[in-house]
Amino acid sequence: MNRMKDIVFLWSVCWLLQIVLYSPARGQTRYTVTRISGPVKLDGLSIEPAWQTVKPLPVIMQEPNYGKNPSEKTEVRIAYDDDYLYVAARCYDHDPSKIQAPSKKRDEMSLNNDWFGIIIDTFNDKENALAFFTTPAGLRLDMTVFNDAQGDFPLNSSWNTFWDVASQQNEEGWHTEMRIPLSSLRFQDDNGTVVMGFITWRWIARKQEVVLFPQISQQWGFWGKFKPSQAREIVFNGVHSRNPLYITPYLLGGISRTARLNEAETAYDHRDKPAREIGLDVKYGLTSNLTMDVTVNTDFAQVEADNQQINLTRFSLFFPEKRLFFQERSSNFEFNFGGSDRLFYSRRIGIQDGKRVPIYGGARMVGRVGHWDVGFLSMQTAPLDSLRSENFSVLRLRRQIVNENTYVGGILTSRLARGGNYNSAYGLDGVIRIFSDDYLTLHWAQTFENNRSNHLFSLQPARISMDWERRTLKGLGYLFYYSRAGKLYNPGIGFERRENFSRYEGHLLFGWLPGEKSSLLRHQIYLNGFLTRNNRSGLTESAESGPSWQFVTKTGYTGEIEIKLYYEDIPDTFSLSDQAEVPTGRYTFTALNIDLGIPSSGLFNINGSFNFGSFYDGRKLSFEIAPAWSISSSIRLSGFYQFNSITFPGRAQSFTAHISRLRARLMLNTKFAVGAFVQYNSAGDAVVANIRFRYNPREGNDLYLVYDGGFNTNRFRDMPVLPVASNRTVLLKYSYTFNL
Repeated sequence: MNRMKDIVFLWSVCWLLQIVLYSPARGQTRYTVTRISGPVKLDGLSIEPAWQTVKPLPVIMQEPNYGKNPSEKTEVRIAYDDDYLYVAARCYDHDPSKIQAPSKKRDEMSLNNDWFGIIIDTFNDKENALAFFTTPAGLRLDMTVFNDAQGDFPLNSSWNTFWDVASQQNEEGWHTEMRIPLSSLRFQDDNGTVVMGFITWRWIARKQEVVLFPQISQQWGFWGKFKPSQAREIVFNGVHSRNPLYITPYLLGGISRTARLNEAETAYDHRDKPAREIGLDVKYGLTSNLTMDVTVNTDFAQVEADNQQINLTRFSLFFPEKRLFFQERSSNFEFNFGGSDRLFYSRRIGIQDGKRVPIYGGARMVGRVGHWDVGFLSMQTAPLDSLRSENFSVLRLRRQIVNENTYVGGILTSRLARGGNYNSAYGLDGVIRIFSDDYLTLHWAQTFENNRSNHLFSLQPARISMDWERRTLKGLGYLFYYSRAGKLYNPGIGFERRENFSRYEGHLLFGWLPGEKSSLLRHQIYLNGFLTRNNRSGLTESAESGPSWQFVTKTGYTGEIEIKLYYEDIPDTFSLSDQAEVPTGRYTFTALNIDLGIPSSGLFNINGSFNFGSFYDGRKLSFEIAPAWSISSSIRLSGFYQFNSITFPGRAQSFTAHISRLRARLMLNTKFAVGAFVQYNSAGDAVVANIRFRYNPREGNDLYLVYDGGFNTNRFRDMPVLPVASNRTVLLKYSYTFNL
């Protein structure tokens, strides 16, 4: 027994030493950034005398052949003065005619552009960062990186800040310069000394080549080059952040027309509603690393319509947040249990059953106080129809402990309606780096409501989760996950697909990085599965399992082949459409899934997927295809088509659904763009159209002209006959930012 205690004690000591001592950046010397004193003309060329004192960074190839010298010479320089961070890149090219710059759109992300950019971890917390990218056309793309670039899409491209860029092409290649105000970067200084994490890389589209600094392994896949934990630490001396004040008023005018059934229910009347709004946004730097945003009469008229979806499940659909106010630094508020389940879901604010709810205003504070990452949000909505005015508030705190990869945190949420109804919640979470790429993540949350006995630490209104994950695509990787939600757990401003359940999930993978001689960049085999049980009955509600193989070639082709075995216990009949439903019962079925994509670096690219197999007591065939074509640097077309065919021969039922989307974009230059987005959903017999004109001469100065329309494609499915257009809106919105 004593021997066992000694072994446990020794293992614990070793584990703690690894947590304290291990760091992916350990052994790297810090790079001191050069302070320049001479003027810099922002023209892309970096030929001023001030640049001659700055040495280029030692870049290296990451893809397709890791560790090799870049095929094209690349010089990157970084410098600063009292007001700005400067980054210059000379992207030489043996054949400048093949440089790709098919877009001028703000925040464009397609890989068929040649790119240059930086990722900068301003707090040096090894988890979050800001990203600034540009192309030979000089477009601006700024994003935030969160969760150390782990997950399906660990970027937020809706974040925008104030910065400038200029690019030029010539017979040598293309050249670019970035000028980022230090006031746009939130950071902590120690008597004028600031340490940040820094990554920079160039993307040569036609060669599928990544040239970067510092050297980062391919073992994390595509997102590895965004990982703040792998950044090189850089030092600025004599830097003191300023606290900027931005005031942005907006004016909005327009008209909307809706069709409503008259009182006699014999016909539809058209009702016009003029829109005349004025609002205000204020952004103020409370400290060098803490920002306060205040909004009055908030409006999101310029937000693009949601993508149409077909629901083939018995659960609610999840739609991502698109509104800029809630997107900026949204990772500060995350408290997620995996998938779409989360304690805070910002679309609960200002949206009810798909309708926009007016927002009186609110405030938000994000940044860092001492060692704590802080996120605070409070919004007040106006009454709408039978919905009362409500206050939504969130407070999120998080901090590193022990080492730079271990965190603990908490969250408080509150939804309070006028009249006294309330829903509140608290949560505690932690991320512990066990060793190397192994992480343990823990979550606990509990909700409280009026007219209910609320007992602290009760499991009935609580949700818990824990997972152990090895984060790698090279060699052995795994994930083991457990979660439980009690029967009274109800996150009032969260999203939850199921009620009163326990979930067990796991995946194993083994991955290869074949090396220079192989045509494959990387590939992995997976074994995935989960099982969900009802806590009341103890019966299995859903289960999935099956193997898959994923691959990426050095020329950019991607693919996945997956075989899945499904089990579903349906307690209540649910409808797929008026013509088909799934009755109560227990079902076992299988399916084959295939995903393929041609290189996204081409001016024309296409992705597609195919699914075939049994489906409950019937059969299912579905496929989708998503082409994109950059016709020129000014015109881009993209489309999407999804087909679903479900038949239940034993019950003589069937369901066929189509979704199609078409996007067209015209970009006269980097300041003016026109976008048209048209969608068709056969399940709803509807066409949705969204057309946006945007003029953006500089950051914070925007003019939008927006048209939204909803149309019925089958007017005779109900009586009285439906109108051609169910709603149409035309709005003009102008905002101007004063930098004080």
